[in-house]
Amino acid sequence: MNTFLTETLPGINPPVGILESSILRTLLYFDIFHHPLTAGEIRQYLRENNVEEEQFRETLKSLQHRRLVLSGQDFYAVRQVDLLVQKRTEGERRASKAMQTARKYSAMMAAFPFVRGVCISGSLSKGTMDTDADIDYFIMTEPGRLWLARTLLVAFKKIFLLNSRKYFCVNYFITSDNLCIPDQNIFTATETATLIPTYNLPLYEAFLRDNEWIREYYPHFSRNNGDWCIADKKRPVKKSLEHMLGGGFGKKLDSLCLRITLKYWKQKFHALDSSEFEHRLRSRKNVSKHHPQGFQDKVLNAYEVRIQKFEDQHSLSLS
Repeated sequence: MNTFLTETLPGINPPVGILESSILRTLLYFDIFHHPLTAGEIRQYLRENNVEEEQFRETLKSLQHRRLVLSGQDFYAVRQVDLLVQKRTEGERRASKAMQTARKYSAMMAAFPFVRGVCISGSLSKGTMDTDADIDYFIMTEPGRLWLARTLLVAFKKIFLLNSRKYFCVNYFITSDNLCIPDQNIFTATETATLIPTYNLPLYEAFLRDNEWIREYYPHFSRNNGDWCIADKKRPVKKSLEHMLGGGFGKKLDSLCLRITLKYWKQKFHALDSSEFEHRLRSRKNVSKHHPQGFQDKVLNAYEVRIQKFEDQHSLSLS
């Protein structure tokens, strides 16, 4: 007998099976972003492994029958499905246009010294974009030159883009010898699994190999195929600059960029205690994380609140 459909958790009224709970928790996570899912997407983001298609479809239909899941236009959500579908459809249209812009800027970033890989992150990597959303980039650099590369990209944004982040939000850098993400939770697993590589597909694939832990959250995850990757080509100016900055002078300059940036951030975000600063603005030789508003923590807290409210509303447990 199939344990996914028959095993229930004690003290639940009405009973909820493990697969049902997994489907609901998946929908509740994406509900934080007002993002309904197709059946295929629910299946892709399920934490349960070895789920047969017929079993999954029957369970999803059962949840609809109990009004725990709502559906509309081939999408599923735990609330207001029609409004959420409309929002997603509009967001997909904006994202389609924004991806062309993101690819153009990715090609620009690839020409900067010591940039080794570029990926799209944030909402655009999920195929949607709000009217006020930025295009976020996840950037991999040469070891020992992360802060120099970052400083050059930020200077370009400030000078030539008038400091606009709309199409050029560079908030996470790692070096190519330090690819494993230390924060391992559903938020970082989702962000890692949905990255869209736009420059250097082999490095993106190496990044995924070093973050195999995401399969604990998404065992059905499949990597992006690199359709948006720009063609690699010779960049003589980049090569010349890297040669000039490849020795001791470049090393000292990189350290100077780190010290100046870190001093500025500590002054600007002085209200953060040391642990919050480390978590939101991790600043080391091999990583630069700039999330001063603590978006990750806000999402994780909102997820727990949504689960609790859903359990209370329907008198059940998703533990």
